Amino acid sequence: MAVSPSQSDTGLLPPPPPPPSEAESPLSSLVYEMSHKMQEVMENMLKMINEIDENSNAIMEEIEKSKESALERKKFLEEEKERFQKAAYAALNMLNNGE
Repeated sequence: MAVSPSQSDTGLLPPPPPPPSEAESPLSSLVYEMSHKMQEVMENMLKMINEIDENSNAIMEEIEKSKESALERKKFLEEEKERFQKAAYAALNMLNNGE
């Protein structure tokens, strides 16, 4: 999906045709203008695609960091739960043995 950074934006699209001479029809002029505008649009789209790709990579890195942090927190909370359960069972046993 991503284009390698070594390729230039303008190197990916063919150069626009030369401007029509005055002897050519208005239709040729229109086709030339549309071709030039389409090339500009394509170049802008390529830039946006590259930006989106860079941003999505940064977002994916943040998601991975968040996953790791959540797993560490889950492990810590499970260990705390076990300690509290052991303490509660020990307290219950002391109360039951005291009767």
